[in-house]
Amino acid sequence: MSGILDFDEALNVVQRHASGLQKLESEAEPLLECLNRVLAGPVTADRDQPPFDRSTRDGFALRAEDIKDAGIPLKVIGQIRAGERWSGPPLERGHAIEIMTGAPVPTGADAVAMVEHVEQKGDSLRLAEGRSLRAGENIVPRGSEAHAGDVVLARGTAIAAAEIALAAACGLPGLFVYRRPRVAIVATGDELVELDETPGDQQIRNSNSYGLAALVAEAGGKAVRLPIASDRRDDLEKIILKARSSDLLLLSGGVSMGKYDLVEEVLQAMGAEFFFTGVTMQPGKPVVFGRLPASGDLPAQYFFGLPGNPVSTQVTFHCFVAPMLRVMAGAIDSPPRFAQATLAEDVAGKPGLTRVLPSHLTYDRARPEVRVVAWQGSGDLAANARANCYAVFPPDKEHFAAGDIITVLLR
Repeated sequence: MSGILDFDEALNVVQRHASGLQKLESEAEPLLECLNRVLAGPVTADRDQPPFDRSTRDGFALRAEDIKDAGIPLKVIGQIRAGERWSGPPLERGHAIEIMTGAPVPTGADAVAMVEHVEQKGDSLRLAEGRSLRAGENIVPRGSEAHAGDVVLARGTAIAAAEIALAAACGLPGLFVYRRPRVAIVATGDELVELDETPGDQQIRNSNSYGLAALVAEAGGKAVRLPIASDRRDDLEKIILKARSSDLLLLSGGVSMGKYDLVEEVLQAMGAEFFFTGVTMQPGKPVVFGRLPASGDLPAQYFFGLPGNPVSTQVTFHCFVAPMLRVMAGAIDSPPRFAQATLAEDVAGKPGLTRVLPSHLTYDRARPEVRVVAWQGSGDLAANARANCYAVFPPDKEHFAAGDIITVLLR
């Protein structure tokens, strides 16, 4: 059985295994059903984009040389709205045509003067004092964004709103996307009860199963919540066997060093290969990553054993599970999403442990700032809900000062 790795080593181990995953089958879905899915084939432009020389401003289409340096006034001979084409002859010297944003630039014009930069009296037009205009200004040439047949979205692209809009611009009512990975979720522990039960004084509700299901959906998977596994070997093994038809197995709880923490023991008896059995991090140190062997018609199956404390569960999901799950869902490469921000206050480090603490990031344009949320440890779900990220404190310092630039794990 493999041992405890440092934080960066564990991240790299998961990434290496994720990079070797086979893609799942593809399926056709209506365009709006493709949000948060991954493209299984390229999207190509069905025509030039833009399909004509397009005005980027409300103003006047003209020849830049004609209106140079507020010289002789031009004569305005008509108007073009978005969705129209100029039906008259090509623009002649000394003439201008009023044009709206998004409209096709008429033949003969090589620039658009912004309405704010000109002076107009009746049909007479000249540049305002101090303004100048060059050929090509305020025009997007035909095909400058994409030519017909160009790949505008590559296979493996994660689909968000921008990609939906681009596919729609290419006339596609649907796309081929990879199937959502099925992720079996098994919460373990005699102390757990389901939401429709009244917990006893010594019991807690099975919140981890629901939190993990939500995280799985966010990462592009399809959650399969299985019954709670009690702290008995036979019950845990039976439920893990039910999970074997899924693409990925997540277990929460039962991975620490207690007498009834049986997850690793049961997995090992089932022939599991372990890639790490802990990470030098806080919270989340007992996290486990491995693979069950192929059995009969069932292929090998990756699994994560996540700590049972709910903040530890969510932190380790963001660090290790989400990157692998996004690749299983079809992404080319999807490491954890880190950014940097200024620390708002002093924070103690823990030499030897990477601390990944629930925090709140203020998205100030000039100086993003992060502040650790007050919390009562890795069972504090309320603190985790007040956070919008995790501040990452490396293991080589005892103290981090306000004003330090630190790494933030986005979620």
